[in-house]
Amino acid sequence: MSSSLIIQTDALTKVFGRGRRRKVAVNELNLHIEPHQVYGFLGVNGAGKTTTLRMILGLMRPTNGRAYVFGKDIQQHPSVLKRVGAMVEGATFYPYLSGWHNLMVVGRSMNGFDAKIAEQLLEQLGIANAKRVKFRAYSTGMKQRLGIVAALLHNPDLIILDEPTNGMDPAGIREMRHFIRELAHVHGKTVFLTSHLLSEVQATCDRLAIIHQGVLRREGTLDELLNQESVIEAEVSPIERAEAVLQANWRTERFSDNTLHIYATKENTPAIVYQ
Repeated sequence: MSSSLIIQTDALTKVFGRGRRRKVAVNELNLHIEPHQVYGFLGVNGAGKTTTLRMILGLMRPTNGRAYVFGKDIQQHPSVLKRVGAMVEGATFYPYLSGWHNLMVVGRSMNGFDAKIAEQLLEQLGIANAKRVKFRAYSTGMKQRLGIVAALLHNPDLIILDEPTNGMDPAGIREMRHFIRELAHVHGKTVFLTSHLLSEVQATCDRLAIIHQGVLRREGTLDELLNQESVIEAEVSPIERAEAVLQANWRTERFSDNTLHIYATKENTPAIVYQ
């Protein structure tokens, strides 16, 4: 365990069920998240991303392994979570309260509600004009923004965001990418975010890990991964035929029902498209 890492997991494992119903959701996962970076955790729905976040946040006990946050075992030192802000599995608030009153509830459950900080964050995330609107009337993108505001109210050093751009239009996605990168590169925060979109982590993150069926496939900086192999994401149909053709020359992995990840150098892209 390295004290210089913001998050480190050591063979982190979660198994659900027994016998025939036994499912390994996360299998001996080793992550290494350095300070002042945006770290992306890429995988399809069901790959184990959210289960990993819940274990790191102490919301779920691992079957085996350890999760360390700021050098502390989260199971033994839960107080370290005071330095963490998180939005996991979407933003959930009281539907009959306004955005503003929901933030007041969140703030008072922590160290107190600072109206000035809340106003600044609402303005930065573009929903200040909706603060008096009831949460149930918010769009999905607005709910995500409010969830991020709530995660930042107590000025945490580590910010964990589960699919932060979910439900946002292209302009909103670009704004959120810029905001997240500023958190790390201007304000010195560490951001750990999940996504199922390769393009999203490429555009936002300094370092990333790819998880598939609970197993860590790759981890490194974007430059490291690009200098080794590129991950080429291709939508194909029928996937079985495309997989059979491409596997003759490259390593492939099913990412969804109609999407393949092809591991190859960038120079191979024209040949892959041709095939």
